[in-house]
Amino acid sequence: MLVNGVQLNVKIVGSGPPVVALHGFTGDMSTWSEFVPEAQKKYTVITVDLLGHGGSDAPTALERYRMENVVGDVAAAIRQTGFSEACWLGYSMGGRVALAAAALVPTACHSLVLEGASPGLRAPNARARRRGKDEALASLILKEGIEAFTNYWSEQPLFNTQKLLPPHIQHRIRSQRLKNNSIGLANTLRAAGAGAQSSLHESLGSLSIPVLCIAGEYDRKFTVIARRMCSKLPNGRLAIIPGAGHATHLEKPRDFNRVVLAFLDESFG
Repeated sequence: MLVNGVQLNVKIVGSGPPVVALHGFTGDMSTWSEFVPEAQKKYTVITVDLLGHGGSDAPTALERYRMENVVGDVAAAIRQTGFSEACWLGYSMGGRVALAAAALVPTACHSLVLEGASPGLRAPNARARRRGKDEALASLILKEGIEAFTNYWSEQPLFNTQKLLPPHIQHRIRSQRLKNNSIGLANTLRAAGAGAQSSLHESLGSLSIPVLCIAGEYDRKFTVIARRMCSKLPNGRLAIIPGAGHATHLEKPRDFNRVVLAFLDESFG
């Protein structure tokens, strides 16, 4: 799909109210393979490869990856499918995109599902430190290549619980990561990383739409973040998935689907 001058890989299945699903950093739309078959029975599911990922374009211009442009791309894609608004479902980085959309283009957001997501870093010095770390990672990607970076990225403590997944799923995740574009990932880190993005903490109290915050029981950092977000959201709901880490949709897909579909049924009425 041609959106704002770039090609985005977009897939649309099902019928009914729209749900746009956004993957995390290094991911693509295939991460939703356990969710889409269930959701499409009642909903129109729009999966998107974010700019610089999967089958979407990976332009060299850094400005193109800034959060406001990424949000604008997804909002335009929703409009091109014939809908004016959707539930934005986002995992990790995709959750930051979804939350930013509610602040930047609220008319495009019917509701939000934020999985393993955060409203960014509040303190300027914390954002500066994160920008430094993201710049180092971007340099690693460009100098050493996707495979070296994938080896490093997979060993992050955040993903330890994914080592308990069946071997064929671990192989699928690794194979998908290896298909990414070096420039796309590096530019995403530099322009849309948690250090580059403005804090959204102050926006939480003004979001009146339904918001479901999901975290895995073993993902201690993001369970704390999810609880804090829900305490500030006027219409926030919290779901802690037992026995799961950061990627609940991969680690406990049945529980994830049950919780999300119940939320969608309630919020769309």
